[in-house]
Amino acid sequence: MVKRHPEGIVNAIYHGVTNARAEGINSRTQWIKYTARGFRNRDRFRTAIYFHLGGLDMTLEVLKPIALHTS
Repeated sequence: MVKRHPEGIVNAIYHGVTNARAEGINSRTQWIKYTARGFRNRDRFRTAIYFHLGGLDMTLEVLKPIALHTS
């Protein structure tokens, strides 16, 4: 394989490209599937993936009270 794809290997080393991110997403998706013990349909599974892997910031910000100007 090394003899057949030397330019690909050099490019991967030069650019630092790996499939680590794809493998990480795949393992987390498999974890979601395992912990749910099955979903009723694909839409619910897709929603769970978006929820867990969507990168949303779920922390609440404390809202500062609005100062009322008296004239």
